[in-house]
Amino acid sequence: MNAIDRPEAAVRVELGERGYDILIGSGLLAAAGAAIRERLGAVRLAVVTDENVAAIHLPALLLALRAADLDAITIVLPPGEATKSLEHLEAVVDQVLEARLERGDAVVALGGGVIGDLAGFAAAIVRRGMSFVQIPTSLLAQVDSSVGGKTGINSRLGKNLIGAFHQPALVLADTAVLDTLPAREFAAGYAEVAKYGLLGDADFFAWLEENRAAVFAGGAARTRAIAVSCRAKAAIVAADEREQGERALLNLGHTFGHALEAAAGFDARRLVHGEAVAIGMALAHRFSAGLGLAPGADAERVERHLRAAGLPTAISDVPGSAIEADELMRHIGQDKKVRQGRLTFILTRGIGRAFVAGDVSPGEVRSFLEAELAR
Repeated sequence: MNAIDRPEAAVRVELGERGYDILIGSGLLAAAGAAIRERLGAVRLAVVTDENVAAIHLPALLLALRAADLDAITIVLPPGEATKSLEHLEAVVDQVLEARLERGDAVVALGGGVIGDLAGFAAAIVRRGMSFVQIPTSLLAQVDSSVGGKTGINSRLGKNLIGAFHQPALVLADTAVLDTLPAREFAAGYAEVAKYGLLGDADFFAWLEENRAAVFAGGAARTRAIAVSCRAKAAIVAADEREQGERALLNLGHTFGHALEAAAGFDARRLVHGEAVAIGMALAHRFSAGLGLAPGADAERVERHLRAAGLPTAISDVPGSAIEADELMRHIGQDKKVRQGRLTFILTRGIGRAFVAGDVSPGEVRSFLEAELAR
């Protein structure tokens, strides 16, 4: 019995006819061809990846596809957040069309969140919609960006402002590939794992406090953390696919975090997405505590846990030139959750008790940021 027959964990995203499975376990990359053929048939594929991932994992994937008699072209892009651009989207679309892939064929995203977002968006718009498969190779992508159908690219005006909802046909989360991640990238992904405890599952956060080292080490604890995270996201996506309500909770820490990424010029040397989310979650808890919504002790507990995981928790932790409150407020004003000019934040009443605050005072946000910058 192979890894596809018995993954270590499986999560179903219930979206009716568009529902799909997230398979989680060690060795799934080698079984990817069989899994894709079982669900999509004898399709032709465009495998989109980046140079770093291609050097480590592309040969194994192509071998698995050939073993299942699946024909594939490969599209290898530069690594990094700057790849989520109109220029690289056009390059992917052109290569898919030049290869004469049809609407019934599929795009495979092999990589982290950048590749998943870009490849998924290309699949959403080529021939008005092709199937696509997510094979996430980072912890962040396995627990967050590969699940839920958000695809897109960045604009010079902000992160993820151009995109579409387009659900994958399958997600294959091979836990073994995470062993190849640099320590910084794994820690950055862990921020999104912690997020699921902070937004709605205090017991899971407490479990993470006790088992963080085991999650980092791998094995059963890592698989459990990924599965719990995926189940939490799958339930929210099934209830609110297009972020009209509850799904916005998944953006805990992201309003501050996206603004910090933009202020840092999307420069991974200064700040990667998971690090920005970690700072954003710490800020959201301190902001909530300052407004009298949440216990200050919970904000301290969040900061302590994230720092123990090797993550930044303050704006001053971002290296390089100073970030100004005016610049952060400008980027926050471009956030996708802004409604009729009103700022929307995910705030908290304590660990595991996040909520959507739909009319946050810009003056209170600015005052808070100025105080944070003065720390």
